Amino acid sequence: MTAPSLEVFVPDALWLREYPVRLGGARFNARMTLIKLRSGELLVHSPCAFDDSLAAEVAALGPVAAIIAPGNLHWLHVPSCQQAFPDAVTYICPGVEKRAKDLRFDVILGDEAPPLWADELSQRALQGTRVMREVAFFHRASRTVILVDLVENFTPATPGTNLLLRTLFRAVGMWNRARPAPEYRFAWGDKARVREGLERILAWDFERVILSHGDLITRDAKQIVAQAWRKILGSQGDV
Repeated sequence: MTAPSLEVFVPDALWLREYPVRLGGARFNARMTLIKLRSGELLVHSPCAFDDSLAAEVAALGPVAAIIAPGNLHWLHVPSCQQAFPDAVTYICPGVEKRAKDLRFDVILGDEAPPLWADELSQRALQGTRVMREVAFFHRASRTVILVDLVENFTPATPGTNLLLRTLFRAVGMWNRARPAPEYRFAWGDKARVREGLERILAWDFERVILSHGDLITRDAKQIVAQAWRKILGSQGDV
């Protein structure tokens, strides 16, 4: 029997799958999140590439109802997931339709959660820059925030990084410090609107954070996230 590739994060609710990424010579991992609703239906958040084995493992947990591309840089493997689960509805972050013009999708996400998951997840759409947008999610039952690029958390314990990634992140002050992705940090857009969005996320009653890149945040989560966003939040980030 093939060993399971999904990591249980919250029993019968949240599963994770890491996979390698290469970008300009830097190597690191990304992370897919699988969310199970009370109905038994599954949401695939920021999907990785699917093969027959992974598709079977996911299908054994329940029917896939939705595929979510939650950020402008997190849609590449959506077609692979669509092929594995052709009946699933595809939801995308605003702006993905401009970057991936051939991508098939059904719904563009906003601040209001779709009926499928409105009773269980909150969400907030945030435009950090002209090209960087993201929809943050809050899984209320487990008090877990799910992000992609709004916070990255690379440390010496993070698997899958290479020397170039570590060198670059030390140079920009992101190594061993939870921070937004460089694409956010060096070019925030409408700071007032960004600040409002971040404050709404911080108002959620969360105690852990699933990230696409870097170590999961399972202790002091709200304080760590506020500190990561301190430059845009101002004094609030010093809590």
